[in-house]
Amino acid sequence: MIEKESLPKRIFKSIQRDPLAPKDDRGRMKMVMNSLILHIHPTKTPKAALKFNYTFGLGGLLLLLGTVLAITGVLLIFAYTPSPDAAYESMIALQTEVFFGNLIRNLHHWSGNLMVVVAVLHLLRVFYTAGFSKPREFNWAMGIALLLLIVGANFTGYLLPWDQLAYWAITVGISLLDYVPLVGEPLTRLLLGGSEVGAATLTNFYGLHIAIIPLSIFGLVSFHIWRVRKDKITIPRKIEEQADKTKVTTVPHLVSIEFVFALAWVAILLLWSAFVNAPLEEAANPAHSPNPAKAAWYFMGFQELLMHFHPLFGAIIIPGMGLLGLFAIPYLDADMDSVGVWFRSVNGRWLALISANLGVIGAFAFVLVDEYWLDLPGWLPFLPSSISNGWIPMAGILLLLIAFYEALKAMKATACEARQSLFTLLFSAFITLTIIGIYFRGEGMAFIIP
Repeated sequence: MIEKESLPKRIFKSIQRDPLAPKDDRGRMKMVMNSLILHIHPTKTPKAALKFNYTFGLGGLLLLLGTVLAITGVLLIFAYTPSPDAAYESMIALQTEVFFGNLIRNLHHWSGNLMVVVAVLHLLRVFYTAGFSKPREFNWAMGIALLLLIVGANFTGYLLPWDQLAYWAITVGISLLDYVPLVGEPLTRLLLGGSEVGAATLTNFYGLHIAIIPLSIFGLVSFHIWRVRKDKITIPRKIEEQADKTKVTTVPHLVSIEFVFALAWVAILLLWSAFVNAPLEEAANPAHSPNPAKAAWYFMGFQELLMHFHPLFGAIIIPGMGLLGLFAIPYLDADMDSVGVWFRSVNGRWLALISANLGVIGAFAFVLVDEYWLDLPGWLPFLPSSISNGWIPMAGILLLLIAFYEALKAMKATACEARQSLFTLLFSAFITLTIIGIYFRGEGMAFIIP
């Protein structure tokens, strides 16, 4: 009986028989690495797409941060115990007893936070260069889903140190789910493992953080990259000019740029993590709430909305409409041939800049007016708060947005430029609310000057 050769042996022999195959181990290793790289990248890429100021390397940076998080996360598992009695002690041991433990924790923490920022910037880059246009609509939707998973990974990891900051940030953040109609309370109890944050919550969040969410991200990223290759990336163009359609080989032209970019970011992360520690307060105390009790920074915009709207609107309706709008963007009728052009046109650039400033000014003005003068529930005590502090202010804001959109159309803006400006105004307003929530809210969530 003849023993069958294993697949690796057959492949190795076929390479040896191939007259074009490299003759030494170094050459074979190079060929294998090239094959691996070309599973992620196409063989050739448009020369114009190599320009750094088009993509800013944001997609590659996300992959790098994901790799750093995976490596540091595995290392942290060996030193962490997911129980209320031992979790905080694990953090202290990392800082004082484990060799390079504090550096690894810092790398993990700051890479996770940076990943949220980079994912948002990547989404903005795709939006402002119309990278969501046909046939890339579904890939845009996958990008939004990935952003939500990245936020979820950060949120579940936020609790693991089990200090005061983590405990009460999760308590505030998870309370937002209570306002979801019908499924809010069951979903909250499922995540918490009970009626409040406790040992079951820590176990649930630990499982989500180290297994379920990372595996979901890995699967979705793999499909996302495949779709990018299948649909082809948008080619950067100067306004009203065709891009250079010359293509160059991915190896070495693109890979060399990515390698230097990755080295630079690894150096930045190491330097930052060496000198700036991840926050760690005293051990969690369910009996003592800090004043103010704030959510994680990426949820502060929503917490600020709750200061001005009925909870159903601030936590569910307004964020839900925003998320639905993001998913719908690629499916709206397009009236442009500006794919690959930053901000669609020269006029689009100016309108986006004006809209961004209006969003910042308008958000600050709304917060100040509502803080010191506007009191619709007090002025209309005969109405339910869901109307006086929900439908009425929301209707007023929607009317202002409609008027803004019509004003843009009257200024001869195209439909895509007007939608871009509306998105810019709303996004800058939300970022402003987030900054106000982080820096302008003091004891009792009162408005303060930082």
